[in-house]
Amino acid sequence: MLWDVDGTLLTSGGVGPAAIHRAVELGAGRVLAGTPLVGAVRMGGKTDPQIVGEYLALMEADADVPVVLRHLEECLAASAHLVAEHGAVLPGVGEVLAALAAHPDVISSVLTGNIAPNAVVKLAAFGLDRWLDLEVGAYGSDNVDRCALVPVALARVARLRGLELTPEDVWVVGDTPRDFEAASAGGAHCLLVATGGATFEQLIGLGADVVLGDLSDTETVVALLTGATEA
Repeated sequence: MLWDVDGTLLTSGGVGPAAIHRAVELGAGRVLAGTPLVGAVRMGGKTDPQIVGEYLALMEADADVPVVLRHLEECLAASAHLVAEHGAVLPGVGEVLAALAAHPDVISSVLTGNIAPNAVVKLAAFGLDRWLDLEVGAYGSDNVDRCALVPVALARVARLRGLELTPEDVWVVGDTPRDFEAASAGGAHCLLVATGGATFEQLIGLGADVVLGDLSDTETVVALLTGATEA
């Protein structure tokens, strides 16, 4: 299972976007807060390098994306306590991850636009990392294109865990059309939940295997993801 982070497993309570804005300011040497550029980039489903690149292009700033990403790592690490204070785990997430962790044939990891260190900070803020094998995940720090990330995770699980999985063995769970696009590009199954920026109605017509309002029905979700029932 490859889980998206923001909007699927948790919300950072605005701390994540604030860290991106501050990192852009530091990298570009220019104040972003309070300008029309705040919110000009839609972040949902995008990778951190993609978001940063779009901001820098709008600002016409002479700054390198990798430099801004280093600032982003530092900014979120310094705000880790705020993620726990202002963010939240989304409905059913803990129960589903715990149930899957007890399943002998399941590895849960992440497919996220976050750079790897920031995904760890967000997940650890709520203790969700204990149910996830984050070493075999795929991150925005691996590729600016989310659609390239399923093969990254498959290669890691083969190299680090000795498991040769096919895309058909994989479920991508997310909350945006871009999660579906990444699953489709990688040949994986897809479960979408309407707990992020997209509504159930916006998600239902995309072609995902399953669309749910949230993950609160633990038994149904686990059965779907483990093949105990047909999607």
